[in-house]
Amino acid sequence: MRTHTVVRADPTTRSALPLAALLALATAVFVTSLTETLPAGLLPAMSADLGVSLSATGQTVTIYAVGTALMAIPLTAATARWRRKRLLLAAMAGFAVANTVTAVSTNYSLTMVARFVAGVAAGVAWALLAGYARRLAPAHLQGRAIAIAMAGIPVALSLGVPAGTFLGQAFGWRLAFLLMTVLTIALLVWIGWAVQDFPGQQQREKSSMSQALRVPGVAPVLFVTLFFVLAHTILYTYIATLLARLGDWAAPLTWCCWSSALPRC
Repeated sequence: MRTHTVVRADPTTRSALPLAALLALATAVFVTSLTETLPAGLLPAMSADLGVSLSATGQTVTIYAVGTALMAIPLTAATARWRRKRLLLAAMAGFAVANTVTAVSTNYSLTMVARFVAGVAAGVAWALLAGYARRLAPAHLQGRAIAIAMAGIPVALSLGVPAGTFLGQAFGWRLAFLLMTVLTIALLVWIGWAVQDFPGQQQREKSSMSQALRVPGVAPVLFVTLFFVLAHTILYTYIATLLARLGDWAAPLTWCCWSSALPRC
């Protein structure tokens, strides 16, 4: 008499990447990045509509970054035990609410509050997305999975911002933010359908930030990253105003800025 043993496949040994789930994460990265930089191409129109100066309107990008910087670490720690899909859906819902309020607001202070909320959602999303992509893939494909998810950043900078600027100039800047809301709502459905859920982290001893900074190489990398992102954001935020004043020099400078946003091989 023969016996048959049924061997169940271990999910960690699967050989293919879950592309539908990873592309959903890439779209979440796209939403996170484009929500931050979208005001760059819409600055003059937003300034006129909100009745504030260009420099004040540019602070809509600053307050977004402040929300991310202030809340990323405490919120990541506070939600560490949440299930991952629940946390991702909550972060994306935060973007939908913030972009809707930004689109309909006629008050500068309310717009700034909405942008701060968007930055808080971004702090949660950035802390979550790369690790989520890694957990979706088998061990030997985890690097590729992270690369697919993070592809949303160059797509947002090189295609999303120009497209948003075009739509904003053609139909009004508010429509650009409303379209971001529509995209985010569709993304919520996509995530619910395609992205596998995972448990959060179990309670464990935590390392302090000072301990992390003492790891060789961490502090110099953070220092360089800080100033690179600072310079990049300052240029990107006021690029529309700068190009408007350059006249004939605008086209070559636009090409340089656009090409710098493309992913490097």
